[in-house]
Amino acid sequence: MTTVLHRATHWNRPLMALVSVMTVLAVVAAVGVLVDPRVLVGAPIWLKPFKFAVSFVLYGATLAWMLSLLPRRSRVAETAVTVIVTVAVVENAWIVAQVLRGQTSHFNASTPLNTALFAAMGAAIMVLFVAHLVIGLVVLIRRIPDRVAATAVGWGLGLSLLGMLAAVPMALPMQDPGIEGIGGAHSVGVPDGGPGLPVVGWSTTGGDLRIGHFVGLHALQALPILAILLTRFATRLDERARVRLLVVAGGAYGVLTVVLTWQALRGQPLLRPDALTLAVVAALVVATATATGLVLARPRRPQLALAA
Repeated sequence: MTTVLHRATHWNRPLMALVSVMTVLAVVAAVGVLVDPRVLVGAPIWLKPFKFAVSFVLYGATLAWMLSLLPRRSRVAETAVTVIVTVAVVENAWIVAQVLRGQTSHFNASTPLNTALFAAMGAAIMVLFVAHLVIGLVVLIRRIPDRVAATAVGWGLGLSLLGMLAAVPMALPMQDPGIEGIGGAHSVGVPDGGPGLPVVGWSTTGGDLRIGHFVGLHALQALPILAILLTRFATRLDERARVRLLVVAGGAYGVLTVVLTWQALRGQPLLRPDALTLAVVAALVVATATATGLVLARPRRPQLALAA
């Protein structure tokens, strides 16, 4: 474990520095949740900075690991990393500043200053989106030697972009609740701050756009973890079969992200799907299982043995 952690510190110094800072912020925010009694939009006021800090810990560490797999360094990717780290620090600093002021950071149009700050954050997130896209293109061009890892990283980076896009409807005019000082919402069909699932706070009475956003973003971790499991435990499968299984999983994961966002846009709680949603999910499960079965049933190519 010590060796792994030592190697991790050298993956990408800016990203690992971000991970360290966000880890400290997560601890501070966790303490804030426990000791600060203030509640904002139905949740402890320090919960949002805690969730954002943990998210950036995972994001930074995963991205740093992915870049360590490249056969050689890329100046373009390193520039994109600098942009991502800068945006992450600025965004989290602003979220904490709003907590200290006792105000919301998202959808806050209560004053010209708050409106301008939220608009600036939206622009910054678009910059992060482009920087993330640049890193994805670099990974595709530089070609990670391990095909299984390359497939997992490529799908992870691409689907996380889809997860970012899933958050766009939150700030569109259709999500304007018509309440003075509020310019958007997570929930659909019900006000933000109502009954929600523990910790994540996803609405249990209406749709919630954070669900598809969350699932899509964490493809960045889910696909590489699946690749590691396949390499470690599916030893009877050849490389081509493992790659195909990852493609099946990536396609299913992307469709699931879209389905969850579609469900939320219809004002439907995650745990109370209607018949149409259940039918779509069932079709996805059947299609995924069928594709997986076809991959597993495909005859493996015989391994060529070299004469001694």
